[in-house]
Amino acid sequence: MPQQIFFRPREAWVGDIIPFEQDGEFTLFYLHEERADPKPGTPWHAVSTRDLVTFEDRGLAFEHGSDSDPDFNVYTGSIVRDGETHHLFSTGQNPRRLGADGLPLQLVMHATSTDGMRTWTRHPQHTFGAPHGYESGDWRDPFVFRDEEAGLWRMLIAARHTDGPERRRGVIAQCVSDDLVTWRIAEPFWDPRRYVAHECPDVFQWGEWWYLVYSEFSDAFTTRYRMARSLEGPWIAPEHDSIDGRAYYASKTAERDGRRFFFGWIASREGSRDDGAWQWAGTLSVLEARQNADGTLSFGFTPETRASFTESVPLTLAGTPAADAAVVIDAGDGYRALVSEQELPDAFHASVTLDIDAGTTECGLLLRSSADGDTSYVVRLEPKRGRMVFDRWPRRRTGAGQWEISGDVPFFVELERSCDLAPGAHLLEVIVDGDLCVVNLDGRTTLSTRLYDHPRGRLGVFAGEGAVTVRDLRVAVHVASTGPVETRHPQNQYA
Repeated sequence: MPQQIFFRPREAWVGDIIPFEQDGEFTLFYLHEERADPKPGTPWHAVSTRDLVTFEDRGLAFEHGSDSDPDFNVYTGSIVRDGETHHLFSTGQNPRRLGADGLPLQLVMHATSTDGMRTWTRHPQHTFGAPHGYESGDWRDPFVFRDEEAGLWRMLIAARHTDGPERRRGVIAQCVSDDLVTWRIAEPFWDPRRYVAHECPDVFQWGEWWYLVYSEFSDAFTTRYRMARSLEGPWIAPEHDSIDGRAYYASKTAERDGRRFFFGWIASREGSRDDGAWQWAGTLSVLEARQNADGTLSFGFTPETRASFTESVPLTLAGTPAADAAVVIDAGDGYRALVSEQELPDAFHASVTLDIDAGTTECGLLLRSSADGDTSYVVRLEPKRGRMVFDRWPRRRTGAGQWEISGDVPFFVELERSCDLAPGAHLLEVIVDGDLCVVNLDGRTTLSTRLYDHPRGRLGVFAGEGAVTVRDLRVAVHVASTGPVETRHPQNQYA
């Protein structure tokens, strides 16, 4: 059966996504991650969509090599079309093969298709690795695009210099070609000497601006973008330069009808626990970028995603007449919360307008809350700090369903986003599906995460040290999702 909103293959996970649009259809190739021991090779699988809501699993799209081939793992790359031929560029890696510097060798590899990407012909003679000055173990994620002004093809590669501080050697290397076959090394495309690596590079033009997207391999592990007036730079770091938070990674883009979409994965957590370590790979999630007047980008749900939630769920906050009636929560110098009388369904879209009074310290939503609002997930807006935070209480689980009420465990610092929270009205939206949660503020700022430890609960609205007027609180579901459903990822399935 097709999956809606989010996609994950059975008994496997979605790794880096390689999107390709043709004739109105997106084919989303992805690294098919099986968490097995011994670990199998990594192939590309594919999923397709036209409406950005319903996803059809196409299964195996590009097989990995044998345990002796250089592409035992087929890692991230890109696909371009030249005439009637599709060209697939990928990263070949085999942990048994080492470079001259002793690192597991990474290679750029090439394949072509002349039957609409149904079958591929490999061209091993076109394989090449890192040249002098670059580490052999970091030569990956080839992104190929046409530079019409220069009349050539450009390939961007996530690479590392052989010199410099260990954690600041990351560079986006560059090769150029006239025929997509013979590649020559060029000057680095972007060389900030700042992070370990800049993975999954992606470049596109939108109006008068060029955009560089990359996933920052550092303590932050997030996808960011830079903007410039030309491919020569200089590349500007906008004030809000990240696409999402820690859980959303390796996002790459595709365009259709003048709209730009970002395709990334929401990471799972070890042991299916809120405090488990983030794991590589997860579930496909789509965001749409919108270009602001100054060229900066905003990120939010697609209209197609919102429109797919068609059936309203009756919801009333305790002590109020109706959920869509305006309610003032005045906490004074304390804290006050209003919690719904009904439990939330397992999958839903919630939206609310919060009109924040000047000087308010905090306000927001409670998700899967207890009736008294004390145990819940928390989407907290902090105007004085200019940030949106995802929190939970209690914050520490000691095992066997027991919780430790302790104030010495902070919220996850990687689950916060800087944002504009000036006094006035702000639209807060949330999509929850089983253990997946994506929050968006004002159609600009997105924060994704997982919800494991509290599978059920109510919706609440709160304010602390100040006041907020709550308007148009609504919850909706898919018609086929009105009742409780089994959580997509059972507890400890992959522990």
